[in-house]
Amino acid sequence: MRSPLPVLIFLSVMILLDSYFFQAVKTVTQGLTPKAKTLVNILYWSVTVICILGFLFFVMTDEHLIGKRNRIYLFSIIIGLFLAKSTAIVFLLADDLRRGVQWASGKFFMDAAKAQTANGDGISRSVFLSWLGISAGTTLFGSLLYGFGNKYKYQVIRKQIVFPNLPESFKGTRIVHISDIHAGSFTDKKAVERGIREIMKQEPDMVFFTGDLVNDRALEMEPFMDVFRQVKAPMGVYSTLGNHDYGDYARWPHKGISKNENLDRLKKVHADLGWRLLMNEHAVIEKGSEKIAVLGIENWSARGRFPKYGKMAEAHAQTESYPFKILLSHDPSHWREEVLPNYPKVDLMLSGHTHGMQFGVEIPGFKWSPVQYMYKEWAGLYESGPQKLYVNRGFGFIGYPGRVGILPEITVIELV
Repeated sequence: MRSPLPVLIFLSVMILLDSYFFQAVKTVTQGLTPKAKTLVNILYWSVTVICILGFLFFVMTDEHLIGKRNRIYLFSIIIGLFLAKSTAIVFLLADDLRRGVQWASGKFFMDAAKAQTANGDGISRSVFLSWLGISAGTTLFGSLLYGFGNKYKYQVIRKQIVFPNLPESFKGTRIVHISDIHAGSFTDKKAVERGIREIMKQEPDMVFFTGDLVNDRALEMEPFMDVFRQVKAPMGVYSTLGNHDYGDYARWPHKGISKNENLDRLKKVHADLGWRLLMNEHAVIEKGSEKIAVLGIENWSARGRFPKYGKMAEAHAQTESYPFKILLSHDPSHWREEVLPNYPKVDLMLSGHTHGMQFGVEIPGFKWSPVQYMYKEWAGLYESGPQKLYVNRGFGFIGYPGRVGILPEITVIELV
């Protein structure tokens, strides 16, 4: 059972939000007959009551009562309605600001005030802005519902990246980069298998995974071990940890397992998959008579709410003699904060973490997501002088079980 205070606060906000939003509903239905208005009112408050009861059910019952899949969708629909109404309220607040300015002007200019009194009881709400707010909220909610069907629509993004100092033997090397699997969110094993087949169709020389294998617990991978064991490459599969892999957001113990035991089990999962987990260390990859270094660090974030477990100095030690270096680091904020100023010889850094917020717009020449206001580098390729960063949009999903505009990604990087 969760603490009652956050639940009460959220319920209070929901009720206040619905009461305020209802003013727009009354405005746009003012031309209806009394019976039609009553029907609309009943429908509106019925949905509100169902959402409140659904939220209480979610927080007060065991997570296995109706199954993980149903709980995820229940919570997502409730939060989707909350966000939709919050979006609509931006327009309603603008309308109230307009009305406030008009009212103040009327008080200041007495003739205008008399005219208002003569024409009615006050300044009415704008039907146009009310409709605009409702339309914006409905569009957002509709897009979130549509996004439920996109969470397994894997897109393959191919990038050729030029490095003048790349050893001759490694020219043309094909890397598949994946990130943020979040196995605890999966509910469709066959769909995940399609994604793995898509990875192997790319015939990678190497595969790199940049963290967040699970949401919290190592056991989330148990149903998918046979699927992810299929990820292989002749030059190896290398991985690192993300912020979710440490179990920092879960309650412990869970089924008698402590947080530290869970992390040890997760490390074993990487080994059982045949993946080389790099924990503040590096691996040397040889091709012909030439070598490059692959560095992997634990999660390191420039943002205060995420941990700094990574030790870049340990991973970088004794790599000075290698002419080309790839760094696996889960959080892209690490690049600008520590890698660029202190490690100029790291040629390519691969990250994930942001998921592109699973919501945004990407069209040729333009991309936008709310996550860009938190992360300067959040999806795709970035460059600073000779150094480059690629941020994968994530293979899986967490929280919202869908994607709008930002699809799950399999990145194919060709080194040239």
